[in-house]
Amino acid sequence: MNTEYDVVIIGGGIAGLTAAGRVSQAGLRVAVLERGTDEQYACNSRYSGGILHIAFHNIRESVPELIEVINNATRGKADPALAKAFAGSAARVVDWLRDEGVAFMNVGDMPYQQWVLAPRRPLTPGLDWKGRGADVAMQLLEKNIKQRGGEVFRGTAASGLIAENGCVAGVAAVRDGAAVLFKARAVLIADGGYQSDLEFLRENISAQAEKLMQRGAANGFGDGLRMARAIGAATSELTDFYGHLLSRDAFHNDKVWPYPQCDELGVAGIVVNANGERFVDEGKGGVFVANAIARLDDPLTACAVFDEKVWQGPGKNARIPANPLLVEAGGTVHSAPTLAALAKLIGVPADKLEKTVSEYNRAYAADTLDKLKPTRSNKPIPGNAPIPTMPVSTPPYYAVPLCAGITMTMGGIAIDAHARVLRESGEIIPGLYAAGSSTGGLEGRGGAHYLGGLIKAAVFGLIAAEHMAGAAQK
Repeated sequence: MNTEYDVVIIGGGIAGLTAAGRVSQAGLRVAVLERGTDEQYACNSRYSGGILHIAFHNIRESVPELIEVINNATRGKADPALAKAFAGSAARVVDWLRDEGVAFMNVGDMPYQQWVLAPRRPLTPGLDWKGRGADVAMQLLEKNIKQRGGEVFRGTAASGLIAENGCVAGVAAVRDGAAVLFKARAVLIADGGYQSDLEFLRENISAQAEKLMQRGAANGFGDGLRMARAIGAATSELTDFYGHLLSRDAFHNDKVWPYPQCDELGVAGIVVNANGERFVDEGKGGVFVANAIARLDDPLTACAVFDEKVWQGPGKNARIPANPLLVEAGGTVHSAPTLAALAKLIGVPADKLEKTVSEYNRAYAADTLDKLKPTRSNKPIPGNAPIPTMPVSTPPYYAVPLCAGITMTMGGIAIDAHARVLRESGEIIPGLYAAGSSTGGLEGRGGAHYLGGLIKAAVFGLIAAEHMAGAAQK
């Protein structure tokens, strides 16, 4: 089976379907290659909560404002050209999606809650995505693509890029056990990150990758990243991921993931290791702490430690709160009248835990949290949902055994502002594009700077499609 197209897209998530929809509008013949076999194939886009935001800001803020938001969230480490392209197309990608028939709803007073794919997922624990906003949107986009003559090949795994005379000219794939060549004038890699590939994870994120909880669809194996590298593509640092703090029970209780998250408990209180000691700046947010937990010698030894005021405050006020949903879902929440008794419940030295909490509380009272080792941020962190810093001083005391829930990796293929893949020299690889979480550079370097997965994927899918369409018409 040999087929010829104008554009071949690897991956049928929101990035791939947005790109396919846009190029099909331009009259180009497009094929989407999707490894999943079911009509509602699982992917991170479908599993998402459907909120389109940029670092918890409204995507309709002005472009200069959004660029400032991106720079603040990444501490100036985002690629300037990518930041400008991202900020400049965020609002119009929503307009394009609405023109395609995708419905949005406003679900709250916070700026980032203004653009949510409808219908929203219920605010309940566990995984609930079928018939929800992202799933409905993806089904609609696929329908539109097919109506314009595009094709979606499920059960088709890309295995390599076809290169001719220094240009990418198609994709080699396997479909129903047979080799297939999809020839094309342009190829878009949009198959997600490498979060489900243990070899990649051990190399870049955690020596004990098997102890990270797959918080997403667990089907991102970095195939596109490998293919791009094989023909000389540059990559950003591959050391960070987007994820959250989850109950350790997630490994055997499907009701406690991907929600409720335990970010509010660890960020408002403290997070300790097997010695009962702090090891991370909790104030930098749940994504940052999840990355730190992944790098522990044993990622399954961290616990959130907090008190009654945290449990009844941030623990109850989250969008999908741990109090009471974690308890109702059967998750472990230890409680004790003293820290010594709590230490016994979680298996850490009582004297170490008491010392850790005492030092933390004194620093909190004296406003010297920045002097702790490790330091503790005590101001709102750009790019994170605001969670207050609170003392651990009001009994009863609580602890939740944690694990790092990894949703998607945030490093990947290097691209320019048109989503064209770059070599180490900075030159483009003709005919090759990438979008979504298979790419890096936007979130910055050397830190976990989540800006918004769905919106990033859709924006750069749209940008890639428009450039491919323009190139085809020349």
